[in-house]
Amino acid sequence: MRFRPCIDIHNGKVKQIVGGSLKDQGDQAKENFVSEQTAAWYASLYQRDGLRGGHVILLNGADSPYFEATRRQALEALGAYPGGLQLGGGVTPKNACLYLDAGASHVIVTSYVFRDGQIQYDNLKKMRNTVGKDRLVLDLSCRKRNGKNGAAYYVVTDRWQKWTDVQVTPELLTGLSEDCDEFLIHAVDVEGKASGVERELIRMLGDWEGIPVTYAGGVGSMEDLETIKEIGRGRVDVTIGSALDLFGGCIPYQNVVYLG
Repeated sequence: MRFRPCIDIHNGKVKQIVGGSLKDQGDQAKENFVSEQTAAWYASLYQRDGLRGGHVILLNGADSPYFEATRRQALEALGAYPGGLQLGGGVTPKNACLYLDAGASHVIVTSYVFRDGQIQYDNLKKMRNTVGKDRLVLDLSCRKRNGKNGAAYYVVTDRWQKWTDVQVTPELLTGLSEDCDEFLIHAVDVEGKASGVERELIRMLGDWEGIPVTYAGGVGSMEDLETIKEIGRGRVDVTIGSALDLFGGCIPYQNVVYLG
C-alpha cells in the first residue's frame, strides 16, 4: 500500500471539499479547506519527498468562468513536478496530449468514457489510441445505491453529479484493465468527510488481483489507514485529503510519506 498525494483545484484555488456537495451551477461546493499555497507549491513538496503517482484534479467544468484559473494552477503543478503527477478533470482526446506535454505522467478519465449512463467503448478506445494504455487512468468514482441485485456501487460522472448504470465489480475492473494502466476510485458518499472509509468497497478492491488501484474517500485517522491496509490486503493504494494536516486535518503528512 502506497500513499498517493492529491491536489484538488476549484475556482482557481487548492481546496478540499465534500465530494457530494459539488455543483456546477454557481461553481458551488461545501469547503473543508482553502489553501493559501499554490498547486505548484504542493507539487514541489511531493517531488521533494519522492511521492509519485499523485493526482491533480480540476473540479471546474470547461464552461465555468473559473476554469482557466483552475487549469492554470494545474499546469503550473505539472511543470513543477514533471512526470510525477497524474491529471484528471474534463480530459478528452482533444486536450489529453496538452496535459501530458505539460508534464503529467498519466491522464485520468471518467466522464468521457462513462456517458449517458453507460460505458462508451468507442470513446475508451479513442482515449487509449490517443495516449496509450500505459498513460491512461480510469476514475471509477462511485456511490452506493440499490440496484437489481441489492445495494451496490455505481459509477458517477460529471464531477460526481450524474449516475450511471455501471456497477463497480471485479468483472468490470478486469475488463477495463485491458485498456488502462491504473484505476482511481473515489467513494463519493464519504469523500471529504473524514468519517471513515467504505469497507465493503475496499474489500472488493483488495480481493481483485490486477493493475494498481488507488482508493480515496473518508480517511480520518491512522486507524483508517490500517483498515485499508488490512482489508485491502496491501494491494490498495490510498489518497488522503481533508484529514491530512497539509489541508487542515489531524493526520501528520510526515506519518504517511513512507506509508507501506
